[in-house]
Amino acid sequence: MLPYAAYLRVYEPLSAFTERDRAYWAAYADSKDRPRRAFALEAEHAEAVRRLLGVSPMPAPGGESTNAYLRRIEETLYVCPWQSRLRSWLSFARFRGGTPPRLADRFVPRAIAEQTADDFDRFKQSGGSAALRTHIRTSRWHVPTPWFVPFDSAERWLVLGRQEDNPTEPSAATTTAPARNLLYVTSMAQARRRVARALVVIRRHVGEVSTLTEVEEVGRWLEDFHPHSLVELDYGGLVHLMDDATLQADQSAAELAAALTGLDTGQEELAFAMYQRVILRWKSIQALESAN
Repeated sequence: MLPYAAYLRVYEPLSAFTERDRAYWAAYADSKDRPRRAFALEAEHAEAVRRLLGVSPMPAPGGESTNAYLRRIEETLYVCPWQSRLRSWLSFARFRGGTPPRLADRFVPRAIAEQTADDFDRFKQSGGSAALRTHIRTSRWHVPTPWFVPFDSAERWLVLGRQEDNPTEPSAATTTAPARNLLYVTSMAQARRRVARALVVIRRHVGEVSTLTEVEEVGRWLEDFHPHSLVELDYGGLVHLMDDATLQADQSAAELAAALTGLDTGQEELAFAMYQRVILRWKSIQALESAN
């Protein structure tokens, strides 16, 4: 079972990497041993589970991951490195900062936690702020509303993966999980344009600081990458919290875009109704985190 989390990813073109990294990722793309795109999230999750369930749990890998998510459009290869070590460090720092010490020690022994923190501090001192740039953002139990801003409804890709029953192979029908996925993919240029437009509308009509800050944060993050990158929103394990009808009806990106357009054109009732649909949908899903 995948974690109930969604992912916002940036895939940079191969040309955006150093010469050494370009050679590595080009060879990686041709490798038969790398995790295939359809199973990459499962492989990434399994790697983390093995690390955390060890006799001495490891909050972060000993070295940086050599894997990546890949996309190829015509002759251009796009790469989104997993950065498992950096993302684990950042997540563990947030965990320690938001968890009482006695409770945190029950998850990870204090000596290991302190060693992990020391390793992260040395990494930050040697690499600077640029070294903390991650290609992947993670959100547990829901998709943050600002994550829909960079996308258009036409860029939505839904796979329900219904599997036909096969009476001659009953075991296949019961042991093979059908593929389920909901993705949005767009160009960096489109993503930045939509975020910029949203910020203009929010500043002009909303004035709510928290909403403005959250969208600005997404915009600043996107500015850190190559202008010819791709941006992807992946519902990840959240699709297992939603049945087929719910996934088919989920038009969050379109509804949020309609809300922004309504604000900009003076249709306040429409804007409120569309925004509330998005908010209530994800509140109901996020509430499952504390369900019995």
